[in-house]
Amino acid sequence: MSLRFSKMHGAGNDFAVIDSRDGVLALNPAIIRAMADRHTGIGFDQLLSVEPARDGVSAFYYGIWNADGSPSGQCGNGVRCVAAWLQRAGLLAMRETVQIESPSGPVAVRVVDAQRVTVDMGEPIFEPARIPFHAASAGERYPLDVDGQLLEIGSVSMGNPHAVVVVDDLQAPMLERLGPAVTRHVRFPEGVNTGFVQKLSPRHLRLRVHERGSGWTLACGTGACAAMAVLRHRGDVDAQVQVDLPGGTLQIDWAGPGERLWMTGPATFVYEGEWLGD
Repeated sequence: MSLRFSKMHGAGNDFAVIDSRDGVLALNPAIIRAMADRHTGIGFDQLLSVEPARDGVSAFYYGIWNADGSPSGQCGNGVRCVAAWLQRAGLLAMRETVQIESPSGPVAVRVVDAQRVTVDMGEPIFEPARIPFHAASAGERYPLDVDGQLLEIGSVSMGNPHAVVVVDDLQAPMLERLGPAVTRHVRFPEGVNTGFVQKLSPRHLRLRVHERGSGWTLACGTGACAAMAVLRHRGDVDAQVQVDLPGGTLQIDWAGPGERLWMTGPATFVYEGEWLGD
C-alpha cells in the first residue's frame, strides 16, 4: 500500500495529512497504529484526511484518527493544519473564510497569514449528557474520585469531551498518574481529554493535556479551548486568553454563553512523504 502524505504540526501537536479528495479514506486501526509509530512508522499524534464534503454545504470534509487508531470528533490543531494544507494546494485563498466539515459538524476557517490560522470552534457545550459525562445536573465544578483521590474538575465538549483541572504546578509528579486515570474514568463513557491548567492571570494560562487515544501531547487545540471555556464560564478569565502549551502558544477568544469560540494559532509544514507499509 502506498499513500502520499504531508507531515505537519500545530504548536507541536503533529499530524500526517492525506489527500482523499477522490474518495473516503478506509484504513483499519492496525494500519493507523503502524503509521503512527515514532520508531517504525511516520510518527504522529493524529492522522487527518481531506475528503469530499458529506453535508452538501461545506467545501471539504476532514477525518481524524488518534494514534491508537480510534476515531476522533474534533481536533483544533488539526483543523488549522487542514486549512493551511488547503491554502497551499490552491483550494483556499489567503484570508478567505471557508466552512469545512469535521466529524462533529461544520467549522469556519481562515488562513490569516503564513504562520496563523483562525478557526471558529463553535459554542462550548456544558450539558453533561452531550459531553458525554455522567452527572446529575450541569455545573461549573464537579467532584471526581480518581483512584481514591478527590479532584475538582470542570467538563465541556468542544466537539470532543474534556475534563479541566486547575493546578498550581504543572510539573507536579502526580499529574503523570492522574492524567491517564482521568482520561479513562468511568464517568466519561467515551473517554476524555484531560487538561491541567495553571492560571497566570485573567489573560494568560499554561496547559498540559493527556489526550484519549494519543497520551500526552505537546499541544491540544480543543484542550486550550476547553480550559479557557471552563474558566471563562466561572468568571475567572477575560474574553481573550493566551494559552501556553509545551509546544507553543494559542490565542482563544470567547465572549461567553451564546457566543462562538475562536482559536488562532500556527500551522506548520514539515515534509512530504510516501507511506510504503504493507
